[in-house]
Amino acid sequence: MKPDMRVSLAGLELVNPIIAASGTFGYGIEFEEIVSLERIGGLVTKGISMEPMPGHTAPRIVQTAAGMINAIGLQNVGVLDFIERKLPPLKRYPLCKVIVNVFGYTVGEYIGVIERLNHAEGIAAYELNVSCPNVHAGGMAFGSDASSLEYLVGKAKAASKRPLIVKLSPNVTSISHMAKICAHAGADAVSLTNTFLAMSIDAETRKPGLSNITGGLSGPAIKPIALRMVYETACAVKIPILGMGGIITPEDAVEFMLAGATAVQAGTASFADPRACEKLAGGLESWCRGHGIEKVASLTGALEVSHT
Repeated sequence: MKPDMRVSLAGLELVNPIIAASGTFGYGIEFEEIVSLERIGGLVTKGISMEPMPGHTAPRIVQTAAGMINAIGLQNVGVLDFIERKLPPLKRYPLCKVIVNVFGYTVGEYIGVIERLNHAEGIAAYELNVSCPNVHAGGMAFGSDASSLEYLVGKAKAASKRPLIVKLSPNVTSISHMAKICAHAGADAVSLTNTFLAMSIDAETRKPGLSNITGGLSGPAIKPIALRMVYETACAVKIPILGMGGIITPEDAVEFMLAGATAVQAGTASFADPRACEKLAGGLESWCRGHGIEKVASLTGALEVSHT
């Protein structure tokens, strides 16, 4: 019997819970000849800002023992070019929900991007990037300061004509507290976690591995910490959670859902295999069939915890 792989996220019905994470899947359309986009639940575009951003100079990526550190610097074409050139081709894949990651250095810039996107077709939701660890101002400041975060989310929700997902930073004392603030301010969902602040040093040259000195650590190395944060957040808020952090195998996705995630994002895996998300979606369906799971949505929050 074929399992029902659909999940409902903030009013959106996804064909399955696998979403390509922001910053790892370009604008989405670049993957259309490699990935069957309609076989994944959705994709999150790279961060879109008001004006084009060149990003940091190379080197911008460093491989680590169990993942990678990146300091791309939110390189993107800017919101107007995105709407004009990058977004329209994605209409060919209506089953794949397009979530646009939104970034700004000020509240006004965040709102400006959202207001422009509101008039564009083919967008399912916005993911508010308040947690980029490799940009010197803006996102990181909003994501780590409770009052700034509450103000930004409130303003963004008021301006948005679509569901608003807030991408949280793990580089805080309590991510579940930040999730509560987002929920109170009107967020429709939260995604966690973004990358962990990290750095790399070359012992031979005595220089940093990244031009930006620090960057964001992702990949299997962060999975156990991200999993714990998703569980703690699920215990603290009622809004849906998008879980991410080192998801490579179908079992990884299942673990995040058991911890409380409604859907998951896979990112670093796409660097090793551009078809990782599609394979993950197929693998998850096979896992459900093999374990007698009729509806994948039933996995969310189904962790069995004994209280002794």
